[in-house]
Amino acid sequence: MVSSSHEALHRIFQQEPGLFSRVARHLGVAFPPPLSASELSTDLTETRPLERRVDTLLRMDTEDGSFVLAVESQSAPSAHKPASWAYYLSHVYAKYGVPPVLLVVCPDRKTAAWAAQQFDIGPRQWPSLTLRPLVLGPNDVPVIDSPDEAARDIPLTILSAALHRCEPEADAILNALAKALKSLSADDEITAGTFIELTEQGLGTSQAADLWRHLMAVDLSFFQSQTAQKLRQEGREEGREEGRAEGQANALLLLLHHRGVEVTEGDRERIESCDDLDVLDLWLTRAIAATSMAEVFAAGGETSSTAD
Repeated sequence: MVSSSHEALHRIFQQEPGLFSRVARHLGVAFPPPLSASELSTDLTETRPLERRVDTLLRMDTEDGSFVLAVESQSAPSAHKPASWAYYLSHVYAKYGVPPVLLVVCPDRKTAAWAAQQFDIGPRQWPSLTLRPLVLGPNDVPVIDSPDEAARDIPLTILSAALHRCEPEADAILNALAKALKSLSADDEITAGTFIELTEQGLGTSQAADLWRHLMAVDLSFFQSQTAQKLRQEGREEGREEGRAEGQANALLLLLHHRGVEVTEGDRERIESCDDLDVLDLWLTRAIAATSMAEVFAAGGETSSTAD
């Protein structure tokens, strides 16, 4: 089962593709920042019934050309992984015709040291293939414990917190990150919500996760309340033109889209057909923190159409 902390270590590169060129400098490799980046399908399954999926796959277009960045989150050494990684890179190159780069993000030093070695695939006398991953571990990402520095690069600070989550520096990183998020403008509230969620996922079940939840409850609770108020207001302003219920429904769907919550056609129809402003208001409030439509519709006898 894929863990939330596993997800955060590669999803941060989906949220901020330019982070790759910045962290690569810590590995002694200079990649130009992307002029654009687009997500590619992570499904590398062949026609035969064998499913292979890379964690994150991004096409990066830079002034020096294009490459495909495959990001893998690896929590422990695994004997079969080098062969899988070699397959991913070969398949990506054959499918897209663009040079691939493998970045392995590891939350502990032992796994990072294992992943950083050169993997020769083939007989000792003549290896047919050499795999050289770029590896990010706790030693490769700086401890960011200054709010000013954190504010300059929030995605890098999130990665720093995730990779140092079990170390004494974790508390200082999280305090700096909380202050940096608090300085974001009202227009950045939905982005802030994504950053808050990624940070919590990246911390996993570590003690630092408890501190983060406390910081969110005490220092950043205004994000949820302000976001709710803002979306309600947007919904009601739009409602004066198109009908208040329709405006609320549109605001709810917009929030779900930004948070990446999967909405089925049945869910969409249920939202758009609801004319009870109190119910829509309740769903809107729940959607701020929900990770599924079941959570949005649940309680009080409400159940998602996806569960029917």
